[in-house]
Amino acid sequence: MQAKNWYGIDTVDLLEVLETDAEVGLSEEMAAKRHEEYGANELPEPKREPKLIKFFKHFNDVLIYVLLAAAVITLLLGHLIDTAVILMVVVINAVIGYIQQSKAEKALESIRKMLSLKAIVLRDSVRREVRSAELVPGDLVVLSAGEKNSADIRILKAANLKVEESSLTGESEAVGKKSAVLPNDTVLGDRLNMVFAGTTIAAGSGIGVVVAIGSATELGQISSSIEEVDRLQTPLLKQTAAFGKVISLTIIISSFVIFAIGYLFHDYATAELLLAIIGLAVAAIPEGLPAVLSIILAIGVQRMAGQNAIVRNLPSVETLGAVTVICSDKTGTLTKNEMTVTSVILEEKELTVTGTGYAPVGSIFYNKHPVNLVEYPDFKEFLTAVKTVNEAHLRCDEKGNWVISGDATEGCLITLAEKMNEEIQRLPILSKIPFDSDYKYMAALVEKEQSKWIYVKGAPESLLGMTDLSTSYGEGAYWHEKMFQHANKGERLIAVATKQVRSSTGFIDHEDMESGFRLIGLAGIIDPPREEVIEAIQQCRKAGIIVKMITGDHKDTAVAIGAQMGIGDGIRVLEGKDLDRMDDKELAQAAVNYDVFARTSPNNKLQLVKALQAEQHICAMTGDGVNDAPALKRADIGVAMGIKGTEVSKEAAGMVLVDDNFSTIVNAVKEGRRVYDNLKKTILFILPTNMSEGALIFVSILFGTAMPLTTVQILWVNMISAVTISLAIAFEKLEPGAMERPPRKPNSKLLSPYYIFRIFFVSIIICGGILLMNILLTEQQIDPSIVNTMTLQALVMVQLMYLFNCRSETEFALNRNFFSNKIAFIVSIILIAVQLTVTYTPFMNLLLGTVPLQAVDWIWPLTIGVLVFVIVEFEKWIVRHIKKS
Repeated sequence: MQAKNWYGIDTVDLLEVLETDAEVGLSEEMAAKRHEEYGANELPEPKREPKLIKFFKHFNDVLIYVLLAAAVITLLLGHLIDTAVILMVVVINAVIGYIQQSKAEKALESIRKMLSLKAIVLRDSVRREVRSAELVPGDLVVLSAGEKNSADIRILKAANLKVEESSLTGESEAVGKKSAVLPNDTVLGDRLNMVFAGTTIAAGSGIGVVVAIGSATELGQISSSIEEVDRLQTPLLKQTAAFGKVISLTIIISSFVIFAIGYLFHDYATAELLLAIIGLAVAAIPEGLPAVLSIILAIGVQRMAGQNAIVRNLPSVETLGAVTVICSDKTGTLTKNEMTVTSVILEEKELTVTGTGYAPVGSIFYNKHPVNLVEYPDFKEFLTAVKTVNEAHLRCDEKGNWVISGDATEGCLITLAEKMNEEIQRLPILSKIPFDSDYKYMAALVEKEQSKWIYVKGAPESLLGMTDLSTSYGEGAYWHEKMFQHANKGERLIAVATKQVRSSTGFIDHEDMESGFRLIGLAGIIDPPREEVIEAIQQCRKAGIIVKMITGDHKDTAVAIGAQMGIGDGIRVLEGKDLDRMDDKELAQAAVNYDVFARTSPNNKLQLVKALQAEQHICAMTGDGVNDAPALKRADIGVAMGIKGTEVSKEAAGMVLVDDNFSTIVNAVKEGRRVYDNLKKTILFILPTNMSEGALIFVSILFGTAMPLTTVQILWVNMISAVTISLAIAFEKLEPGAMERPPRKPNSKLLSPYYIFRIFFVSIIICGGILLMNILLTEQQIDPSIVNTMTLQALVMVQLMYLFNCRSETEFALNRNFFSNKIAFIVSIILIAVQLTVTYTPFMNLLLGTVPLQAVDWIWPLTIGVLVFVIVEFEKWIVRHIKKS
């Protein structure tokens, strides 16, 4: 049975294709046969990577390969301590990476939870309850309010049937369903004769036939999309990978050159020379850098969690700082997903309503004066009508949140009535006509003041036809003008009318609705923007970040809401069906040129994210529904809503907003930029030490002198000292003006030309200072073990002083913010204590080959450290003046 446009097939043909009967349903025998043919109505289990393989993947790095090669050589030479220390460093890095890795994908499992456990079907003319896993194509399903749908179903009969499908389509309110055939090009959100798996029946009832199960459903296709979509490597990981390759290549070439020099021009033993080359490689490799980067990112994760942003994987922290465009869903993300009455249009007057959401907090004004029901009897009648002809209920839940049960549009009308702080009576209903999308109204027969009246509520175009108003002049023209004005503002309009009937009337039907009604008024309803979103979008614009709205809502609503929030120009909008007709080049142009996209399908969202990435944008995608999941996963950083977001969207995203607050994204971007700046400062801090160590060994081999440091000592400086001190930089504050500069370019180098200059400049100073110390001490015939220990301490003292140089890229270190980072002073004290232990405890003397120093021996290490600090500050002063000029 091939997949078809089930919504575009006549029901007679549909039943024939599915080989089922509208009165009998499938036979148990046929159902069993199809269950065997199509399998269970379940989504397939995702492929899971073994934990061991995940762990060993953290060894897949060029720098790690060089270290492993060094470990093998030291093992062959019999230097077991060196081998053990190198391997320990490698394993520690892998463990940190494994622990910090994001948890295994749970999105597919979350989608499976959306399927209901039971369904009522018709088989052999008998209604019976079956497990949802047993549903097969051709099954006739009974649809009832409150039930969660477990398959894609084509509707055969519908009675006031409404389906809540915002998690799938992005539609902000329950959608009325009918059985009529639809055109073959009807987009997902407009398929009114279909009920989809994972959605919920909000009201009414119906009967439909199953057309797709399991992975063949729209929900299942999203599941497949999530599995097929690959997460892109973050900008930082790309940069560090390229950076690692350059360093590794440089180290390998340098090692061969130095080995050749030592072997050909100096009288080194081969084993001794190999150990020296290993020392050079270990010195030059910033093996502590991966651990430091992970820790800095982890600190960023903790800080973001304190600001209601839960980051699910470490690199996402840094990615936020590079974001150039945010693609946001409208419903529940930019807006509250709570319908709100903002205006009431009565005869010759228009009332303004304050307050948003379902909470009955707000006021009603006319010309800025509060409205009271005594002076506005027509408004009181309006409120009585909307509260009476209404099946929704408003309540406050245990958390203090106001929620509605029933239709969202009806719920907001109840909220409107409650805002008056006066008792609005809900009249007893004698007879009613339920709402149906075919005639678009709902009516009730009531008795008031010893007479009988019909109240009717529904679409304005339907109710205007029940009145005798002319559209060309007078009162009719007034109503039509108001409808036009408010529709253009993105408001949905609900009309209310009434007429008196005979006292003997006890029942009403559609014939009673044809004429004679008086229009009481119109309610203008919107899904309001979140109050804080407008300011957040302005901050994004200042930071050079573009915000785009991608929604399943109608284009008029989307463009109007977008204009209110500063997204788009209030005119230009593209629909999903327009995107479907475009090739890749046209799609890329549209993705860049348009900011508002309406009536989009899940695939459209994914297409737009890919198109923006093809145009070199770092793309964030926000969303809360199942339909957002593939795009959330594909985006450079997916951002899901924590309160109203589905579990699927949360698991697919890289970050979850605990408070569903769009402005939290802006705070996260600030943190991302702070983290990236501090990462660069960390690299600026670590690399000069590594280069100076490598340079010391290079010069020693070049001139045939003794090695200034052993391999174990080098590893100690790089892993212990560097990791300890550089952590202080992770706590530096946001650089001034960080949110006024544009995002960095995706292809930008990790090290700018100035950073490269600084690294070489500082390396030369450190190397030169320590070489001068060693030469002078050697001339004085100081014990080589003391010189070796002083060299080790000189490197550590240099790092300690250089830390304060690196706290700001070019600003003077001794500024008014000098004491703002307490961690810098804490780690400095810790490092001094550790180095004293290294110098004066026998165990550390044995492990690292150090010896105790006298007080006078500390003069050289301290002097070199202070000189490096002063020289770097002078260099920064020159750079500041060059920039100013």
